[in-house]
Amino acid sequence: MGSTDRFSREEVQRILDLTPKQLDYWDRLRLVSSRKEQNDRFYNFHDLIGLRTVKQLTESGVPAQRLGRALAALRKGILNSHAPLNELRIHSDGRDVVVERDGVRFDPLSGQTVMNFDTRDLGEKVRVMAGRSAEELFETALDYEMEGAATEKTIQAYQRALAADPKKLEALINCGTLYYELGNLEKAEHYFRRALESDPENSLAYSNLGSVLEELGQLPEARQHLRSAVRLEPEYADARYTLALVCEKMNAFTEARQHWREYLRLDPASPWSDYARKRIVELASYKADDDSSNRTKNASAT
Repeated sequence: MGSTDRFSREEVQRILDLTPKQLDYWDRLRLVSSRKEQNDRFYNFHDLIGLRTVKQLTESGVPAQRLGRALAALRKGILNSHAPLNELRIHSDGRDVVVERDGVRFDPLSGQTVMNFDTRDLGEKVRVMAGRSAEELFETALDYEMEGAATEKTIQAYQRALAADPKKLEALINCGTLYYELGNLEKAEHYFRRALESDPENSLAYSNLGSVLEELGQLPEARQHLRSAVRLEPEYADARYTLALVCEKMNAFTEARQHWREYLRLDPASPWSDYARKRIVELASYKADDDSSNRTKNASAT
């Protein structure tokens, strides 16, 4: 990879006029994540396009749940992702997303051309007529979080967004995360379960709920949700790590080793990689998986 295709966080912040908190938040939502090589974190040119897209869509009021789908389409190459940043324009009415290049507008999800009307102006009219939308309330809460406001104040702001839209996925996940950081695992569990009701295919909600249930000692259900997270997103390193821990606690040593190996493949330079290597070596001495071992014990007991 050439030097022109590798950008540090500081360079990205300067080029796109972003704050460290914005990058951290979008990374947490898994919209655009930094890349890792040894101990360095960086972004490539495709990531810059993705970050610029996130910024423009967020500023135009697009619901964040649509961002992932639009970015996935861009990454698959429906539009030419090698185009310079200034060749891509993002338009939205606060609901639909349109990407423009060379004067032609595309639906980023289908790749089909669309009518060349000014969706941004339409969005302004819609927002004025409807008052503060759930997305605008969410953006206010997000601003509180990024500015370091008191956690309770931020939670209340997210709850106002949820009052306007009880199924707003990002607000549910963020509320759960904030309650988790406060140590209120029951509240965190509540919001992560609601997030899964809102989007049963969301790997982040599955992973977060699994992590909470692991701390609550509900290991079988924690494993079930973490398995769902890695099924939906096999490259989800954090979910692999937690799933390996849960499997060990359940004496599922064969499965634990599998997830430790996958975690090392995905994140070999992380601060926790040495622990994963240690567990792989130590678990090699175990000959039986928990399920077969427990069945044997139960059969002999009867």
